[in-house]
Amino acid sequence: MDSSVRGRRRARLNEICRALPEVTSHEGQHIGFQVRGRTFAYYLDDHHGDGRVALCCKVPLGDQEALIDLDPERFFRPAYLGVKGWVSVRLDLHTLDWDEVTKLVGASYRLVAPKRLAALAGPPASHPSPRAP
Repeated sequence: MDSSVRGRRRARLNEICRALPEVTSHEGQHIGFQVRGRTFAYYLDDHHGDGRVALCCKVPLGDQEALIDLDPERFFRPAYLGVKGWVSVRLDLHTLDWDEVTKLVGASYRLVAPKRLAALAGPPASHPSPRAP
């Protein structure tokens, strides 16, 4: 993936996350997105030399395994947070489903945010589709 595509995808993920109530972020090579000091998502770019660009986020109990089994090319268990039920979805593949990314970000936000803020984010969305267009 060339640097211009990488930059556009990073910016798009930043827009999706920052559109949620009271979100802050810490940027560098990676971006951590927080709500009231609690992280709900990471943009990871070649994390520990894995060669991938990905979104890492919290998912409901049991969803990590289901998503990875659904499509192991797109979804993987992230280092460190995988044991806590987080999942990563690749942002560096040729096709990317931004609706899926938005649903994952929203679900993670609702799991981490205080209830009042989570309610402002809207109702939970359905699981991601098996194949992105």
